[in-house]
Parts: sequence; C-alpha cells; structure tokens
Amino acid sequence: MVEEMLAACGIEVSHETVREWGPRFGREIANGIRRLIPRGGDKWHLDEMIITIAGKKRYLWRVADRDGFVLEALVQSRRDETAAKRLPRKLLKKQRRVPRVMVTDKLKSYAAAKKEIMPGVEHRRHKGLDNRAENPHQPTRRRERQMKRFKSARHVQRFVAIHDPIANLFHFPRNQLTATEHRAARSQAFTTLPEIAGARLAA
Repeated sequence: MVEEMLAACGIEVSHETVREWGPRFGREIANGIRRLIPRGGDKWHLDEMIITIAGKKRYLWRVADRDGFVLEALVQSRRDETAAKRLPRKLLKKQRRVPRVMVTDKLKSYAAAKKEIMPGVEHRRHKGLDNRAENPHQPTRRRERQMKRFKSARHVQRFVAIHDPIANLFHFPRNQLTATEHRAARSQAFTTLPEIAGARLAA
C-alpha cells in the first residue's frame, strides 16, 4: 500500500525499500507518538493471546486502557504467575502510577500478580469485560496470517512496539466523539504523523 501511495505521488520505490523503513524508522516514530499522547486512563484491561513462532507457542500480553489505547505489549514464553507479573511491572515504570481498576479474564495468574504488585487496586475478572484488551490483538492476528507465522519472539516484539503506538494515534473512541470532533481528531493525526516522521527522516 505504501509503495502504491508513493507511486501515485510520483515517487518510485520498491516494496523491499518500504519494508526496510519499518525497523529503521518505525521505533523512533513510535517513541515520538508515545511522548505526544498523554498517559492512559485509570482502568487497565489485560489480556494475552497465543501466537506461533517457529512451531512453538508463545504468549503476547497486552494492556489497554478503557478507550482501547494500547499501553504496553510483551511477548513471553509462559503464561504463569511470573509472566503475569512482568507486564504490569514494566507498565508501572512507564506510567508511574497504579490504575483504579484492573480488568482481566479468569486466568489465575492475574490474581496472583495483582495481589503482589497492586494489592490496593480493584480487580474485575470476567471474560466479557475484557474486550478492550482483546480488540488490539486483531491486527496482530491478521499480520500473523499474512506472514505465515512470525519468525521469532524478537520479531513479534519489534512489530507490536512499532505498530501499537502508531495505531493509538489513529484510534478515536467513536462513541465518545461527534462527527465534527472525529474529523478534527483524524485531521490532527494526519498532521502529527508526518511531522514526527519528517523530523526523524531529516535527522
């Protein structure tokens, strides 16, 4: 798609060139977006999904706030209590605050991790309440199908570290915005991304 969009503007590049731009510039652009977007809400939704890497199962853990913005993502080989502790610890260092509410499915590892790391936080355990964290998994599933599985855990971590912040920039809670507000937010996102990318490419 990027190759075709550039071609429409009279810029000829190969799809291999576009592919190389991802790891070269994607992380810097994603970090720039993280600095612009304010801290997430005080309600955290945690969820994990199974992905296959070189024929082995791995777990992609994600935390999203109540508006669906992805706050953190982490690839791990386990689904136990130790693994459940790593994600909130990593997020707490970045957010520098605890959430008001933590929403998870009924995996027991979450309860054990919450008891040790965030004992005063309200914990709601219900499969139907965790859709906010499940929805961000969808692009990863599509990517996995298109690429015929991921090549390595590092490959997955690099993908989500770049994809999720950029997706956050274009994530608008439609049920909370009027049509005018939505168009304004979308226009702002289309202005912000080139500014961040242009500053990185010019450096």
